[in-house]
Amino acid sequence: MPDGMGLELVVAAAMGGLATMACYALGGRSKDWLHGWRALGWLVLATLWAMGGAAFAARFTRGLGAVTHLSDTFPWGLWIAFDMLGGVALAAGGFLMAGAVYVFRLERFHSILRPAILTAYLGYLLAVGGLLADLGRPYNIWHPIVYWQHRSVMFEVAWCVTLYTTVLTLEFLPLLLERFRWARALRLVRAFTAPLVIAGIILSTLHQSSLGSLFLIVPQKLLQLWYTPLLPLFFFMSALAVGMAMLIFESTVSARAFGRSLHRSQITALARAMPVVLVPYLLLRVLDITWHDGWAAAFQHPLQGATFLVEMLLLLVPTLVLLRAGWVGNAKVAFWASMAVVVGVVLNRLNVCWIGMLPSAEIPYVPSWREIVITVNLLSYGIVLFGLAARYLPLFEEHD
Repeated sequence: MPDGMGLELVVAAAMGGLATMACYALGGRSKDWLHGWRALGWLVLATLWAMGGAAFAARFTRGLGAVTHLSDTFPWGLWIAFDMLGGVALAAGGFLMAGAVYVFRLERFHSILRPAILTAYLGYLLAVGGLLADLGRPYNIWHPIVYWQHRSVMFEVAWCVTLYTTVLTLEFLPLLLERFRWARALRLVRAFTAPLVIAGIILSTLHQSSLGSLFLIVPQKLLQLWYTPLLPLFFFMSALAVGMAMLIFESTVSARAFGRSLHRSQITALARAMPVVLVPYLLLRVLDITWHDGWAAAFQHPLQGATFLVEMLLLLVPTLVLLRAGWVGNAKVAFWASMAVVVGVVLNRLNVCWIGMLPSAEIPYVPSWREIVITVNLLSYGIVLFGLAARYLPLFEEHD
């Protein structure tokens, strides 16, 4: 048997078993999940996790070159574009809701604060998982903590992501402490709520924009449809918009999945707030491309022109829809508009980190099947963990 093949099979079997346990737990530890569509879901999840386990094992035993299509010419691919950049952007709802409830005292959003923090926490775990897979030497991930390079944007991103993930862990901790009724520890954690929220807002604001700053050093590689000195501002503004969109999406889906009533007033308030960010964002994008004479690139490169058009339409159409007073209060309209914004912002991150770089690449990059499987696995882990938290933790319960 080839080196590493045995380990891949063992990990695949273990992950398939873990998927079975997850389905059993999600089904309320009953046998209902063995029938009908639930049985099909279990089969799909077990197969996916088995493939993902084998792909993860191959990545760490054979190296990046054996399982990815990354190269020295194209060192950042799907794992950075989707898992890292996309995951962090989708997690922006956590600091938005924490700031709204604890800083601005908007108590009407209190009931969706915990799901927002959990979604943010899972988004950052997705980002960290993708980063560990992408790093050539993941065992050196601790280096930025010890070896400081304070003039490096990546150093700032590493520190902010590390600290904010720690903050999210502490903000998520009360759910576990309430579940196991550890009152003394719960009081201690709650005593630090205000400084944790303030730290989270500062840290998230810093690295949401700094992720855009990472691409300021590649003006010769990134097409002018996306390259601009305003990238940090655009990353931050789009993160605000997609954070609100994810809150609408998550609230609607969780209400349907777990039989909860949908808080329409919260959905309407978030839907009204999204265009406040998206209108100036889209106007600035158009003005910036015009200022830098970037429109020609859309016609010179058909693939990039098409993805740019799709990205802009996915953000423009829901903005126009939500500006109509008669539609913004419709929960279904808000849900589909939020879905479009989520896909549009994720596509923006893919365009900046991957698709917009292709014309200048000596070796074109297309993700390998293992890269795709690992990304889909990380996404499925987040969905399953959210479902388990919703079933076994006081995720939707109010607290004093």
